[in-house]
Amino acid sequence: MLAESLYIDWNNSFEVLDKAYELGLFVLIIGPKGTGKTTLVREFSAKKNIKLESINFSLRTRESHLVGSKSLENGSIGFDEGILVKSMREGNMLYLDEINAAEADVLLRLDEALDDRRQIVLKESGGELIQANSGWFVVATINPLTHVGTKELPPQILSRFPVRIRLEYPPEEIELQIVKKYVSGSNDKELLQGIKLANLLRQAAAVEELYYSPSLRETIAFGKLLESGLKSRHAADIVFANIYSQWGNVEYQKVSDVITSMFGN
Repeated sequence: MLAESLYIDWNNSFEVLDKAYELGLFVLIIGPKGTGKTTLVREFSAKKNIKLESINFSLRTRESHLVGSKSLENGSIGFDEGILVKSMREGNMLYLDEINAAEADVLLRLDEALDDRRQIVLKESGGELIQANSGWFVVATINPLTHVGTKELPPQILSRFPVRIRLEYPPEEIELQIVKKYVSGSNDKELLQGIKLANLLRQAAAVEELYYSPSLRETIAFGKLLESGLKSRHAADIVFANIYSQWGNVEYQKVSDVITSMFGN
């Protein structure tokens, strides 16, 4: 029996991914952290019964993570394939998470594999030519350029992903449905208040009135704390207010005042 899906496809992303997969077109998912991009990809691979290989990009990601590196075992030199090469050989689904955090040399190597030929030359392994399996499918995500560590992707990389899905925070009633997949009980009124608070903070962050935008993870955490018996005001302080103190008391007090207006003292 299949486990119940935790992803609510409120903007028909599965349909777009299905079409892209059938047509062999790579997909770019664009949106802020905590909007369910990774959950969407995992659920899609599970629905299609495709093996998923994934890599999360950062300043520490190197070419060797993608293509592989030489190894020494029992006196013999071998080659350990990286995630990119492995997924190409096997025709797996490759998930490139936060691709716009990758360094330029890593993007150049990716570009070689992502063009229409779907092949890469392994200079690290004697110049072997790797041709992707016909079922190879690639999905990448990017965060807005306002996020720390992100960079504008070169046009040639963007062009490798002609199908683009924009994933924002869902409407409040949909977010309530999402949170209730993780919690039980009858706290709908308080849950919806927490979601409304999160949206107010997201809107303020979008126009740079606040430094931080809460994600779906935080509204889920708020729901779990309510379920554990915490009062809504206390849970809101823990999940939504306290994080802003790292930017000083003025920032914290802005959020604390909003919480007081919604939940009381």
